Amino acid sequence: MITPLTVGFDLDMTLIDSRPGIRATYQALAAETGVFIDADLAVTRLGPPLEVELAHWFPEERLAEVGDRYREIYPEYAIGPTPAMPGAREAVAAVQAAGGRAIVVTAKHTPNAKLHLAHLGIEPDATIGWLWAEAKAEALREEGAAVYVGDHVGDVRGARAAGALSVAVPTGPCGEDELRTEGADVVLPDLRSFPDWLETYAAGYSADRA
Repeated sequence: MITPLTVGFDLDMTLIDSRPGIRATYQALAAETGVFIDADLAVTRLGPPLEVELAHWFPEERLAEVGDRYREIYPEYAIGPTPAMPGAREAVAAVQAAGGRAIVVTAKHTPNAKLHLAHLGIEPDATIGWLWAEAKAEALREEGAAVYVGDHVGDVRGARAAGALSVAVPTGPCGEDELRTEGADVVLPDLRSFPDWLETYAAGYSADRA
């Protein structure tokens, strides 16, 4: 029996352009707390866990409290303004149409990640949150992912730690050269190129396991 191909996807700046929603949430958090947050700067460095960004604006002893509040107000401000990245729906659907499983592995709070996907009509087979960089390998190995697709060097490291093929898209804060230097196996311009790439890869994957 051939094991179905499982492909993992990052969320922020890979499947969704979360900048408008995250900007709005930071602005609301700043207004509520009275602490200045440069929301325009913050959304240029998406990828790492929320607390990494909050540490630029709040003292360490407030990070847990403020992080919880950010996640609490996030659905109100972030879900509606956030669009899918070009080709995102088609990329997930291409995996499933090929008989595979598409999963999302993200550093984002899992309930909020699921809200984004449901709002945009993107239907992965599983969504696993709270994992960043090498820690993503835990879920990728558990799910048997052969490929992980992401926009950040942290995603490349996660794929490599899991022994998965790293497919990168320079649609977030990391450019093509940076992704290749980190060790990405494949760099595509964006997810619109993914279905054609997958067709070739899946044929070889199936042949190797036949």
